[in-house]
Amino acid sequence: MDYLSLILIALSLAVDAFAVSICDGFCYKDMKKWQFFFIPVVFGLCQAIMPLIGYFVGSLFMGKITSYTCYIAFGLLLIIGGKMIFDAIKEYSACKKGKEIEVKNFSIGEVLLQGVATAIDALAVGITLHTLAIHIAVSVTIIGVITFGLVVFGVFIGKKAGAMFKEKLWIATLCGGMVLIAIGVKILIEGLIG
Repeated sequence: MDYLSLILIALSLAVDAFAVSICDGFCYKDMKKWQFFFIPVVFGLCQAIMPLIGYFVGSLFMGKITSYTCYIAFGLLLIIGGKMIFDAIKEYSACKKGKEIEVKNFSIGEVLLQGVATAIDALAVGITLHTLAIHIAVSVTIIGVITFGLVVFGVFIGKKAGAMFKEKLWIATLCGGMVLIAIGVKILIEGLIG
């Protein structure tokens, strides 16, 4: 494998993080600059650290770890997505009753959970990094930087879309929750089939 292969691996690993970051940009209102960049930093670091762990742990424990990664990622995304759907239903009820909608506030803990959940599949990819003729530090840096860039773009798209649909925030929250659960189901199915 070469740099092109590594870039394709990095892009495929970053797709879930990109989708989740759009949801974050859409749902988190009044984000400060540091919060806007905190999301891509967390996702980029998680996507870089997980394959690094996989690389060093290697085949020693990987058979045992990979059999559970799809369940862990699914569980985390199900919890986060389920909470978002629950919040959307509460917001919709408030709208129907004419009450003011509670704005979804930025949550460091939620972003950290999302970062870990979307990067767990990168743990298994770490084993394949042995086959690259590229130093491990360069490999994980490229994976992290590509994820960072895509997530910045995702949060930006989400913020722009969120500004257009301010009045229908509950729809954004509902869609975001459903997307997270769908990503979790995809990871689970891939883990069970693969």
